[in-house]
Amino acid sequence: ERGAFPEGNNMSRFLISCGGTGGHLSPGISLAEGLAQRGHEAVLLVSQKKVDARLLEKYPQLRFERMPGTGFSLHPVKFLRCVGSQTRAFFFCLRLLRTLRPDGVVGFGGFTSAPVVVAARFAHVPVALHESNRVPGLAIRTLGRFARRVYLPAGIRLAGVRASATRHVGLPVRREMIRHSPPAARAAFGLDPGHRLLVVLGGSQGASALNDWVRSRLEFFAGEGIQVYCVTGLGKGREGAVELTTGSGAPIPAYFSAFCDRMGELLSAADLVVSRAGAGTLAELIRCETPAILVPYPQAADDHQRANAAFFERQGGGIAVEQTRLDRLHAEVLDVIFNDWLLRKFRGNLRRMDRTNALELMLRDLEEIVSPPGGLPPASQPAVA
Repeated sequence: ERGAFPEGNNMSRFLISCGGTGGHLSPGISLAEGLAQRGHEAVLLVSQKKVDARLLEKYPQLRFERMPGTGFSLHPVKFLRCVGSQTRAFFFCLRLLRTLRPDGVVGFGGFTSAPVVVAARFAHVPVALHESNRVPGLAIRTLGRFARRVYLPAGIRLAGVRASATRHVGLPVRREMIRHSPPAARAAFGLDPGHRLLVVLGGSQGASALNDWVRSRLEFFAGEGIQVYCVTGLGKGREGAVELTTGSGAPIPAYFSAFCDRMGELLSAADLVVSRAGAGTLAELIRCETPAILVPYPQAADDHQRANAAFFERQGGGIAVEQTRLDRLHAEVLDVIFNDWLLRKFRGNLRRMDRTNALELMLRDLEEIVSPPGGLPPASQPAVA
């Protein structure tokens, strides 16, 4: 329900733009939960997409607003549609800012960020932007110069953004995204503890290429005694279990699910993951210490997934395989999933990669941004008549 935030001592108000993909929405949820724990208020600004509605069903305690808008495209018709929808979104955000009166706006990129950041500039509301990919997206590149703070991955700089406004911070993950006991995690999904588990992920939008690949290799994996759990993406194929036969003649199932809202448990259950290389997925793999073979989406904007995968591989969290080599991917899986020494090495590297608490760093910094020097947060200041 829309309305102004209640006043309270030392309480600040934030509008978090994070819709459109799971990679934007998940860190937005994490930030909103962290702010709430510290006594602040937040509203999540999301898109009209199904993935946003589906993920938010799990968080009834959070406030959110659905905004109009579509993504950028160079196709003439889609470009005109984008301009029109973004214009409507700008006026929507301007009205929302006047109603909610936030002390700060945080944008995680994508088409939901541009209208609210521009509207925040008109309304003189401080803006912070977060980019989790190794190649900053169009929204962050364009809007970064207008932000009070820009959070970037380690080692990444953005032209036009002052060094004093830049902070190197990872992607905040949701608080339930922790490593569980693998036996307990497998039991929660009804998986066999006696067989290796391969999990296949295509990101929040799904990946037809990976779905088709794993379906074509089900008999092969069953013959090797490997069980499969594939998250196909909404509207990306049949759901349910397929019963196959192992090399010894014993039955082994493969599971297909359109969506998973228990990703921490699923990643903890896995011996190995085959996945796209979105920054949100990589942050969750790191938090759950799950080794992965990454297949970057070749059509990703600015080829950012290839850069993400290359960094992940250099840090020792797994390996990267090009989509053009899917015919050899099953062999790569076999080389890794039964190599206990290599899996332990990958997990140790992933543990090292998760040493900094990105959420805590962001929370402290955001409180500093919205607090007047030497004073209380704006929400606690007396109103001017």
